[in-house]
Amino acid sequence: MQTAQRAKLKIYLGMAAGVGKTFAMLDDAREAKRADGVDVVIGWVETHNRPETDNLLAGFEIVPYRAVSGGGVILAEMDLDAILARQPALVLVDDLAHSNAPGSRHPQRYQDVLELLDAGIDVWTTVNVQHFDSRADTVQTITGVTVSERVPDSILELADQIELVDLSPEDLRARLLEGKVYTSEPVETAIKTFFRIGNLTALREMALRLTAERVDQQLQDYRQLKQITTPWKAGDRLLVAVSPSPLSERLIRWTRRMAYNMEAPWIAVNVELPRRLSPADRERLIRNVALARELGAEVVTTIAGDVIAGLMRVAHERNVTQIVVGKPAHSRLQDFVRGGSIVNRLIEASGAIDVYVVTGDEPESSAPRTFVPPVERHSALRHYLIAFAIVVLITVVSIWLSPIIEYQAVGLIDLLVVLLIAAYLGRGPAILAATVSAITWGYLFMPPRNMFMAVNIEDVIVLGLYFVIALFVGNFTAKIRQGERQARLYAERTLALYHLSRQPSVTDVLRSAVDEIERAFNAEVAIFLTLPDDMLALEAHPVSTLRVTERHFSIAKWAFESGKPAGRFTDTLSQSDATFLPLITSGGKVGVIGLKRRGETRLSRDEETLLETFTRQIALVIERELLNEAAAKAAMLQASEQFATSLLNSISHEFRTPIAAIAGASSGLIDPLMPDAAKPDLVEDIQDAADRLNWLVGNLLDMTRLESGRVEAKLEWCDVTDLIGSTLHRMGRHLDAHPVSISLQRDLPLIKIDFGLMEQVIANLLYNAVKYTPVGTPIDISATVEDNVVCLRVTDHGGGIAPADQARVFEKFYRAPGVAAGGTGLGLSIAKGFVEAHGGRISVANLNGGGAQFTIRLPIKAQPPPPPESTL
Repeated sequence: MQTAQRAKLKIYLGMAAGVGKTFAMLDDAREAKRADGVDVVIGWVETHNRPETDNLLAGFEIVPYRAVSGGGVILAEMDLDAILARQPALVLVDDLAHSNAPGSRHPQRYQDVLELLDAGIDVWTTVNVQHFDSRADTVQTITGVTVSERVPDSILELADQIELVDLSPEDLRARLLEGKVYTSEPVETAIKTFFRIGNLTALREMALRLTAERVDQQLQDYRQLKQITTPWKAGDRLLVAVSPSPLSERLIRWTRRMAYNMEAPWIAVNVELPRRLSPADRERLIRNVALARELGAEVVTTIAGDVIAGLMRVAHERNVTQIVVGKPAHSRLQDFVRGGSIVNRLIEASGAIDVYVVTGDEPESSAPRTFVPPVERHSALRHYLIAFAIVVLITVVSIWLSPIIEYQAVGLIDLLVVLLIAAYLGRGPAILAATVSAITWGYLFMPPRNMFMAVNIEDVIVLGLYFVIALFVGNFTAKIRQGERQARLYAERTLALYHLSRQPSVTDVLRSAVDEIERAFNAEVAIFLTLPDDMLALEAHPVSTLRVTERHFSIAKWAFESGKPAGRFTDTLSQSDATFLPLITSGGKVGVIGLKRRGETRLSRDEETLLETFTRQIALVIERELLNEAAAKAAMLQASEQFATSLLNSISHEFRTPIAAIAGASSGLIDPLMPDAAKPDLVEDIQDAADRLNWLVGNLLDMTRLESGRVEAKLEWCDVTDLIGSTLHRMGRHLDAHPVSISLQRDLPLIKIDFGLMEQVIANLLYNAVKYTPVGTPIDISATVEDNVVCLRVTDHGGGIAPADQARVFEKFYRAPGVAAGGTGLGLSIAKGFVEAHGGRISVANLNGGGAQFTIRLPIKAQPPPPPESTL
């Protein structure tokens, strides 16, 4: 199968507005339309009322813009659906970084461009260098202008061609003063702010560098393709540490630029520590991870008790050559408490791996750094109250026992209490207990009493041990608890996936998946699968718990067709109340799963990983079922082909003999030398051959009726004697070589049958007896009533049927081994089908004296009506 050619993207890149990007794009499109006859349409072009640009629009088909109501005004936007319906060869889309109006399918125009490319439509577009994500922070530092509309750098990798539209800063400022850039905005303000010579020079350099990097990459690809030079330096792989810190965003962009320049893959690693993130930190971490993925990083999440251990484990597993981390903002005291500076520890553990330390922007209002005690965040307020109450209680008891115990014993009791509180209530309550008990012990019990004055060094050591034990045991307990929670969580997830994999059918798997996802994510779930007769259509599965609306269905269909997530918390149709994820396998898309969380929070990174595992497992199960169905269809097709081959072979063999007889006899009849006395015999031969052909065709038609399920017995009251007599008359001369005896029970009742079908059944049995028994052997026909069943028997006196073959004689095309060739092998199969259409049964057995007996059992379901009275 020939694959469709990938759509092409061309980017017109400039350093700032007014350099002539739109003009260059329209001019090139006009030439392509004139010289090459390309079907070009304008999806969106903003001329800013520049006359020379307006003149270039003449002759182009402009897809009507879409009117969107927002903020009390009507806004014009590019009509993506109209362009997709028009299906041009090339569409011009100006201002790639534009933010679409609320309610649009995509929040930004570059996402519209990606959908056009996915639909096979070539796109030419324009963009300024400051809008690329990796350059936006640098532009803000240089110009002081915050760039809000950004485009991911991954767009550059999709571009087949980047054309730099260059202009010197002086010329651009001259165009600005002439009113050729902005026609309604104050020019003097722009000249003194963004359009300063220094700013434009820096932006121009960035645009030139970006274009040069792209050209260099294309050149290296060409050299590698042509094997002109050696490949790029092998083994380069970058790793950037991603955390909830605001600095991570800068680190990610810095690493992306470095990886792009080095042509090296890069990995964004998040190390999950044994602590719970606040909602703000969790949201920031999700944004940072999403940014890394959008910029092209391979995102890895690992669990470790220490950041350095987690980073180095991934670095060694992935053969990383450079690690990028941020410069820590902690004080030396904080670093000391945490076991040393992260950067220093990473450098010591990195070995041969290079470490890059990237600084972040200074905050606008920098507060003095103070030491923050590492309190346990998981401890609730009641734990602190319980710890305080326990210390007060122990203090009261110790005061009551003070006449009989020494103050050292009281100190040891308080120390034991601090140890138990640290083990059971956590680090924070333990520090509180240590502080309160140290104060009460030193003031109330340590001599001199009611004064804070330690005389013995042992007492000072005990006071210090309060806090050391509280910190040590509290940290140790927190890690154990976190490990226990993680182990329980992973065990639950593993058990859920295990239950999912053990379900016997797709419906059971989907039902189990819906239950597990509902429980794990507190969400309503909908699963959409493709229809058997249309792999591009979707249908909500009955196990779904989410009430699917028409809007839900349309979003799910878009997610399925594009193969990308859509809905809430995504970049596509984010106004929806549910998130829709495509179910994708190596074989393609098999469906969509939708989630509507009952809370307002989005999924955490850990939950996203779990959901991804669920969706992958569900997709694999669905794919397995589809493969099983395809295998079953292939087996049916193979059986059908075998059936057709057998049928063709049988027909060709069986038809050849009577046709040859007819041809030979006909030749004899028209031969003038043939004696007249021989001609009656030739006519008889033609008649016999025609009867045989008619018999064969009848069997084929009857089998076709049975295979299609169109055999319906038209039941009428019939006499068994008439049935047997009519069948013998129909057989005619075929029975001349075999004497036939008939034995009928007296007073046989009328039976309700299809006379024609049953006549065919008995005729097939008689024809089978004639064909497979020696000439002269008798054939017996009998009819009796046994247990309200009419039994019709056809008995021959031949060699009988081997026991191993008795169960197969009613199969299509089956012939017992060793019998003479001839016949289609359909007669007994047709007889079985016709008998079963009457609700009866047919069987075969060997007689003791030799021969085979076929028995037809037809139930007597009703009594015949009385004969009508005659009237004279």
